[in-house]
Amino acid sequence: MILTTTNSFEGLTVKEYKGIVTGETIIGANFIKDFKANLTDFFGGRFNAYEKVLVEARQIVLKEPEENAVQLGANAVFGIHIDYETLGAKGSMLMVSICGTVVII
Repeated sequence: MILTTTNSFEGLTVKEYKGIVTGETIIGANFIKDFKANLTDFFGGRFNAYEKVLVEARQIVLKEPEENAVQLGANAVFGIHIDYETLGAKGSMLMVSICGTVVII
């Protein structure tokens, strides 16, 4: 399965467009992570716990277009776009959404 942010893949020709696929996930951060993030923000540096949550959310959401493509009999998803948003009263939840075009190459 080819997953790419580009609208084509060098050397491959699209034989059929099967439609659009999407995926979403929302992951919340807990109080401890929020507290430590505030300290990191104050003192500076990177905050690995939030980075791990971000990586986890992206991995989850990337599986959905691939699974949908397989169900549609396709072997690639082109033009993938990933979007990140914070939700909740204090932005303590992260929503990651994805969309792409399912194709047969």
